[in-house]
Amino acid sequence: MELTLLGTGAPTGLPRPDCPCAACAVARGGDARAATALLVDGALLLDLTPGAALAAARAGHTLAGVRQVLLTHPHAGPAVELPAGLPAAGRVPDGRRLTLISGHRVLAVPLDSPGTGYEVTSPEGERLLYLPPGGAPAGPAEVRPYDMVVADVAGRPDALARLRAAGGIGPATDVIAVHIDHDVPPGRELERRLAALGARAVPDGTTLVVGEYHAVPDLPRRTLVLGGARSGKSVEAERRLAGFPGVVYVATGGTRDGDAEWAARVGLHRERRPSSWRTEETCELAPLLDESGPPLLIDCLALWLTDAMDRVGAWDDEKWAAGGERTLRERTAELVAAVRGTSRTLVAVSNEVGSGVVPATSSGRRFRDELGRLNALFAAECEQVLLVVAGQALTLRG
Repeated sequence: MELTLLGTGAPTGLPRPDCPCAACAVARGGDARAATALLVDGALLLDLTPGAALAAARAGHTLAGVRQVLLTHPHAGPAVELPAGLPAAGRVPDGRRLTLISGHRVLAVPLDSPGTGYEVTSPEGERLLYLPPGGAPAGPAEVRPYDMVVADVAGRPDALARLRAAGGIGPATDVIAVHIDHDVPPGRELERRLAALGARAVPDGTTLVVGEYHAVPDLPRRTLVLGGARSGKSVEAERRLAGFPGVVYVATGGTRDGDAEWAARVGLHRERRPSSWRTEETCELAPLLDESGPPLLIDCLALWLTDAMDRVGAWDDEKWAAGGERTLRERTAELVAAVRGTSRTLVAVSNEVGSGVVPATSSGRRFRDELGRLNALFAAECEQVLLVVAGQALTLRG
């Protein structure tokens, strides 16, 4: 089954008309995208967009053989003119099946938002799932892995999590991002974010063979995300696991009775997390790493170190010299060994310190030094290390 992407952008295209944002300003050439429309084996057109016939011609195809035109979502604005010779466009009721004269079988997939997804099976048995902008499958129905999923990956990464949980996305599923908008800077940043979700983007006009082997982006199993205060490091870490089900969020900060500002910070973090994630509030990280299970997101190592230094009395010079330093080193070594041996997917967050004013107290300098050591040891066990500066993720390794 051949799939030609006549467009891969959001319904208004990329760049958006008259939008002054930075992403739209640089969306030129190969990064410019028309509204998403798919041509399947020259017989089925999924979504009718302006200039579909011209887009097909540029890709070396024609719409003359199209036998069915299906829409996936409500289209705002004036009606799109139907190219001559095409059948009328329409949507299929949820759960309804169609069999085309070409032999393709189409199933309308119900969504959790306005619109309809389509599961397309070729006469040879290859299976494609196409979802509209902002759409995710409704319900937990189990399915076998699709050969290809074409969806709004950047806008609805949780749709991938649902499909992975239900078995619809497997290790060999080719996940293609479409409906690409200006929320993510085009080019390398888009590629980086999609790769973290196990997906990729292709230029408009690309023809893909559904079921043909394509290397799925290699997801790093262990990632350390570093950054300063309010740099966006936690958002970056959460984004990396947004497409995976059952994530365990490990909060090392604990609770602080009577501190309303701290409670507000914790609340904001909780609101950002997908509802399917589970939270563990603990600094006992080694046992979690030793267990098998879903991905872990640890936020953050700086608070873990604060707890570890509290336990050994590291803030007191005498206690530090009398065995506190040795005990802390042993606890750190235990954590690093657990990271090395873990079989779980892991994303950890930590503060990058030491680039500013030297702390005025010996205990402050001690914390700075120990966090620097911990970050270096932890990073050495990770396949990928990122530094987030002003919301921009810089790859240090991987």
